[in-house]
Amino acid sequence: MSNTLTTVDIKKRLYSLDFMRGLIMMLLALESTGIFKVFFLASKDHFFENVFIQFQHHPWHGMRFWDLIQPGFMFIAGTAMAYSIQNQQQKNIPKKEITLKTIKRSGWLFFWGVLCYAVKDTGLSFELWNVLTQLSFTMLVAYFIFEWQIKSQIILCIGLLILTDLLYRYTNVPGYNLGFTNHFNFGNYVDMLLMNKTSRGGWVAINCIPTSVHSIAGALIGKLLLNATDQQYKIKQMVYWGLGLLIVGYALDILAINPIIKRIATSSFTLVSLGWCILFFAACYYFIDVKQNKKILFLRILSLNSIFIYLFFETVGGGWLNPYVKKFAFGLLNSFTTSETFIALFGCTLIFLIEWGLCYFLYKKKIFFKL
Repeated sequence: MSNTLTTVDIKKRLYSLDFMRGLIMMLLALESTGIFKVFFLASKDHFFENVFIQFQHHPWHGMRFWDLIQPGFMFIAGTAMAYSIQNQQQKNIPKKEITLKTIKRSGWLFFWGVLCYAVKDTGLSFELWNVLTQLSFTMLVAYFIFEWQIKSQIILCIGLLILTDLLYRYTNVPGYNLGFTNHFNFGNYVDMLLMNKTSRGGWVAINCIPTSVHSIAGALIGKLLLNATDQQYKIKQMVYWGLGLLIVGYALDILAINPIIKRIATSSFTLVSLGWCILFFAACYYFIDVKQNKKILFLRILSLNSIFIYLFFETVGGGWLNPYVKKFAFGLLNSFTTSETFIALFGCTLIFLIEWGLCYFLYKKKIFFKL
């Protein structure tokens, strides 16, 4: 990948980025309604159980489709940042102003990430495991090395992955020195220092170190797309990098050098998930931006208000809308059917349509919430 950026037409929107972000937000919104869980329970002991289990995180060593959602979110955030920086530079906005804006945005991401999960049934809680708090860190890392040479950024990424591996292997903290063992690893120790608790699911706050690679790589792909080379070259570069990362990541796991574990973002997981993200984005870029297939861009409705709808279904949705609509669905259909699955699916679908309708209203009114 060349390190030289040109003055391309930055106003020409990268529709593949809109599509991928919109797809991720649609999947997250559907998951928040509980619809994937309903499908999984309904398909228990049947063939489709193997399909719908892919919409749940892997319990530990291994990877499922759903484990790619957060990496994808962080990857496209880096790509969007590259376009944003180039846009501001072409408007001759001073670097100091761009830096302050980036720091402010990360601060808001951290604030909302903490606030979203602060209120529990047992009282107030302080947690650093969710995507927004993690993203607030990874985006700062990607920004402050944005102008480095590409080779230097790649070396830093390798260093972050090696550092993560060393921390899990060689930090000898009593009770938290079992390497990649759930609840007894170095990441859990850091959580005890930061939050005086660990995650029941095994997530750790220091995931932000290796997953910074996702945001850095996203910014590098953004640079590649902003380069003056032809479209076929860009696609080939993305395919080569994506396949290379998959080969290395899977090899580390198969050879028992480093296990693929999403919940602590091991080096092999980071490489494999990044490889899939780049390949999927390359496919989106080819079919949408190169071949001009824009019929699927209805997902822009969610994409352009991604932070808003995420905050909505994580707070208002989960706390009030979801239980209210599900009770409404039960009351409406209980007299007509005894199928709990049908009633549950109807409720989940209704919740999603309400959230989609809210985003559509904002889209038509040209109201876009940004941090």
